[in-house]
Amino acid sequence: MMEDRPIVTKSQRRQELWKKILKNKWIYLMIAPGIIYFFIYKYIPMYGLIISFQDYKPYLGITGSEWVGLDHFRRLFNDPDFWMIFRNTLILFGLQVFIAFPVPIILALMLNELRLKWYMKGIQTLIYIPHFMSWVVIVSISYVMLTLDGGIINNLLRTMEFNQINFLLNPDWFRPMYIIQIIWREAGWGTIIFIAAIASVDPQLYEAAKMDGANRLRQMWHITLPAIRSVIIVLLILKIGDVLELGFEHVYLLLNASNREVAEIFDTYVYTAGLRQGQFSYSTAVGFFKGFVGLILVVGANWMAKKAGEEGVY
Repeated sequence: MMEDRPIVTKSQRRQELWKKILKNKWIYLMIAPGIIYFFIYKYIPMYGLIISFQDYKPYLGITGSEWVGLDHFRRLFNDPDFWMIFRNTLILFGLQVFIAFPVPIILALMLNELRLKWYMKGIQTLIYIPHFMSWVVIVSISYVMLTLDGGIINNLLRTMEFNQINFLLNPDWFRPMYIIQIIWREAGWGTIIFIAAIASVDPQLYEAAKMDGANRLRQMWHITLPAIRSVIIVLLILKIGDVLELGFEHVYLLLNASNREVAEIFDTYVYTAGLRQGQFSYSTAVGFFKGFVGLILVVGANWMAKKAGEEGVY
């Protein structure tokens, strides 16, 4: 016979909730700035998505502008440049996932194998520094190194009696230059999470593996990587959510008339249509499309991770 459970009223549940909040008040205080930031800059601006269904006029405002339904979305999908922009965005995203994403993992594994702590800290500092440089600085350094007019690389090619290469205007060099700059700037910073995950691995596992004759490569493959697999999957799912969000500043600084066919992406397209041409409703519709695709991919990737037995994001 089942025992009758005591009935918990709403008032009691509310009191329990406040007790938990007061008990962990300092934790909630620590996360409050982040919550406020996302609320102000991420959630409140979502109200502005309404104008993607309007012929928005700044002097009429959102309430006074004419409704046009899905006209801006039809225009986007019928735009001759749409598939070119979509293709470029997917290719650059693929380069980030398949080339740039694994680099911090490899670096973290290599740093973990260093036994001299002072040497490890020195290497970490060196590879962290580029993250604190803006894309303007990164692209400017690349320009100085790659330009035909006194660039270090082209001077070296000329000295070795090779033909000079116009890296900055040649469309074939845009994607390699783009992904190398991302790796240079972000790979070191990306190792922080993976090094922290590796530090939580039980040292007894490595000792047991040594006793079984496993070398350091085997220990890395059979202990370290499986231990941080959940972290890798969570970060990969979050990365997939940014499939159409490659970052405006970096690509815009590399974009020019010669490489537009391979360099134009949704972020730069929104800037051109929205700010330079004043098509606020149309550019908002493009942004809405980007966010919707990202949401679908995150949900899908998380579902696949759950099916594979991993934790996922939620």
